Amino acid sequence: MQDFHVHSNYSDGSFLQRMVNAAERAGLEGVGFADHCAVSSRDGIRKMRRAYGFNLDLTYERRRQAIDGVREKSSIEVYDAVEMDYDPRDETEIRDFLESAEFDYAIGSVHGVDGKNVQVPANFTALTDDERDRVVDAYVDQLVSLIESELFDVAAHVDLLTRTPPLRGRFDETQYRRVARAFAESRTIPEINAGRAVTDEEILHPAEPFLEVLVEHDVAFTLGTDSHAPTEIGPRADFLADVIDTNDIDPTVPPSLETMTRH
Repeated sequence: MQDFHVHSNYSDGSFLQRMVNAAERAGLEGVGFADHCAVSSRDGIRKMRRAYGFNLDLTYERRRQAIDGVREKSSIEVYDAVEMDYDPRDETEIRDFLESAEFDYAIGSVHGVDGKNVQVPANFTALTDDERDRVVDAYVDQLVSLIESELFDVAAHVDLLTRTPPLRGRFDETQYRRVARAFAESRTIPEINAGRAVTDEEILHPAEPFLEVLVEHDVAFTLGTDSHAPTEIGPRADFLADVIDTNDIDPTVPPSLETMTRH
């Protein structure tokens, strides 16, 4: 049982040592720090970087030194990873950064469509039903492009827009199957993400119907609590353990780690 998706103070999470201590207390065998990073040179992304500090491309070497220090004191595996915002227009910049940084593995995520964050309800409340459906179609197009690019080991929270009430329930089985086929033909695999599962919202990524379609297509999964605070890791890890037991899923490691193990 390993958690490949947590955040540290190098983006919007807590201190490295506190997160590792919490992972140890939760009985995990490993924890992976996948701090947010955006490398696009477009104006909107530059503003977001300034506002939220999602600039691991500037701090990853300093964080790597800190991770090495934490590893020396840890009884579990500690991984040096990244979660990158994906837009097809940024593929060259993403590829160049990943090749130079040499993380243990990379996670890709789609957070925005047409410059609008899909987690912000206010971006979509004034839209008609047809306009909302087009947003979901665009999200799926971008997610499939992420998968087909094979820039990443893992695709994060693959139905993220289900967190947003105006968009919830609009991701249908036809789209599930399109995404599942893309995963079945790619080295990139999805995660089972508990970032909103142990809350009043009780949202699992992927949602149960989507999870069933992915299992049907023999798609492998990693596990990620998507924790930003030490107190989140234990409850979310327990929840994920129940999910994989209930669905008879044997989680795997990100493909790059599997390759490293073989060599």
